[in-house]
Amino acid sequence: MSDQHFQVLIVGGGAAGVSVANNMRRQNSKIKIGLIEPSEKHYYQPGFTIIGGGAYTMKETTRNEKDLIHKSTTWIKDYADSFQPDENSVTLRSGNKISYDYLVVCPGLQLDWQKIQGLKETLGKNNVCSNYSADYVEYTWTTIQAMQSGTALFTQPTMPIKCAGAPQKIMYLAADRFRKRKILDKFSIEFCNAGPAMFGIPFFAKALNKVVADYGIKTSFSHNLVAIDGPAKTATFEVTDSEGNKTQVTKQFDMIHVTPPQSAPDFIKQSPLANAAGWVDVHEKTLQHNKYGNIFGLGDATSTPNAKTAAAVRKQVPVVVDNILNLMNKKALEEKYEGYGSCPLTTSLSTVMLAEFSYGGKVTPSFPLLDPRTNRWIWWVGKKIGFPWMYWSLMIKGYRFDIPSLESYAKRFMDEK
Repeated sequence: MSDQHFQVLIVGGGAAGVSVANNMRRQNSKIKIGLIEPSEKHYYQPGFTIIGGGAYTMKETTRNEKDLIHKSTTWIKDYADSFQPDENSVTLRSGNKISYDYLVVCPGLQLDWQKIQGLKETLGKNNVCSNYSADYVEYTWTTIQAMQSGTALFTQPTMPIKCAGAPQKIMYLAADRFRKRKILDKFSIEFCNAGPAMFGIPFFAKALNKVVADYGIKTSFSHNLVAIDGPAKTATFEVTDSEGNKTQVTKQFDMIHVTPPQSAPDFIKQSPLANAAGWVDVHEKTLQHNKYGNIFGLGDATSTPNAKTAAAVRKQVPVVVDNILNLMNKKALEEKYEGYGSCPLTTSLSTVMLAEFSYGGKVTPSFPLLDPRTNRWIWWVGKKIGFPWMYWSLMIKGYRFDIPSLESYAKRFMDEK
């Protein structure tokens, strides 16, 4: 017997979970919603990059979870532990069971620090930093400030990770800091990427190659960080050659920014909701679970092959909410999510390349009259001011909005002429 029952139960109170709860409430205020989330703090994670670069503060990225969840939604401050989809219930770590009519699963990713030998022991000291943790992101800026010369390594693990551009964004901010202090020539900066290119979409990868060249950054692809010795200042990489042969190479560093391997949370991997790879198994356009019709997933933990970003969540939320309402009203599901994601690539302390794309790497700029490969000051303003405002004031509060497309205005202008 369950302890509580909700029409809609949400697992995860990050960007996806809170947005779904508040959006659902705006569509139908009578629906009884429960939200399972153990954390009392909510972070605007896209801001972590510029905290590490010294252009933002932790306070600006942090809110109290209780201030974001509407009072009509029941906040269950506990961990989801297991799923019983045939019984329409979720068991909490406390042992309590919560039942539901519809379930939304969006717990985000887990950071697998332990997969890099020695990392947990040295993170946050010995100039070993990472923007991927709220506990250590400020140490990135402390490290960059203190550096006067030497070797700076920036790593990227195998995909998928949340915000695939973040590992290189902090590298550009660090390089620009060094350039502004007129000490860039005293550094050897190297990007060690487990992948084969600067970015997964060639359209943007070619433009990023020019950014790298401008800073004099060395790129080492197919280099996956497997071990780190903080006191000795050494990092060991597994290097894969073109024929798939693997060798190991050890590099010295004076500072290193580490992006940890990432995966779906263990309680998802071990659940009946997961596919063979451990992700919540959903239809890529309806976001409905492929086996359980009253379960939906969105955000970073799902099987959809899109970029794992807050911008993707913004597009996914209305799809999930509308399709749950469609099921409630005996209507057909709509295949509305096209895989949209966005990655504002901070290429300096005053410029951003706004990369937007959908399934299959299709480039889908909101402002197609502007070349999206161009580094622009206006997108830096968006990164630092506009996008956070949209997150806190619109998306998290459950409003539906779109970044206006200049293409539609241009077409209207041409039609009128």
